[in-house]
Amino acid sequence: MGRDPVVEVDDADALRVVLADDHPVVRTGLAALLESVRDGTPRVRVVGVAASGREAVRAAVTLRPHVVVMDIRMPDLNGIEATREIGRVAPRVAVLMLTMVEEDDSVFAAMRAGALGYVLKGAGQDEIVRAIRAVAAGEAIFGPGVARRVLGHLSRPPDRPDPCPALTPRERDVLALIADGRPNSTVATRLGLSPKTVSNHLSAVLAKLGVADRAEAVTWAREAGLARPPDA
Repeated sequence: MGRDPVVEVDDADALRVVLADDHPVVRTGLAALLESVRDGTPRVRVVGVAASGREAVRAAVTLRPHVVVMDIRMPDLNGIEATREIGRVAPRVAVLMLTMVEEDDSVFAAMRAGALGYVLKGAGQDEIVRAIRAVAAGEAIFGPGVARRVLGHLSRPPDRPDPCPALTPRERDVLALIADGRPNSTVATRLGLSPKTVSNHLSAVLAKLGVADRAEAVTWAREAGLARPPDA
């Protein structure tokens, strides 16, 4: 593990924390910030540090902290991989992500790996301490910006399954225009194809959809939501 000084714990009721970040300045500054907190309970005590994902896993096992505060970008194992491993070898240890990375993919990957919280670096002392106490109590918590992204993701309607994955992109284009009431000549002009090529694509569409004619294909496409009926 890292060589940063480890705070001696003399408070049996303290909330034990390991800091996992590959930047020594960040670890030192965060340790000083957490140790300076005098308000609220339980008190936060830094019992160890880790400079890599593998060290974080080892610290979770050997030091038995309540919380590992984890960065995502670290050597050996990244923070998401380390979080997943901690969930396997030390399931009672909660993980709080504290990172500069705010992409949706990273947020949801961290949650799937087992992290209970996700806070961006630059958060204030009170926010970080509140998040540590929350995940130690088994609560999920997100920084304000991250919470908005999570809520936005959850509020989006689920992706509809592809009703006919066998269609090629070009066949789908042809079908959508035909379902909008366009004649073959207009479809050809819009897509930069010859009328014969459009006709060939339409024949392939009919075969793949298992329908008899153009009218049935239009009905299928509209019911599948691939096109709106043409304006009256």
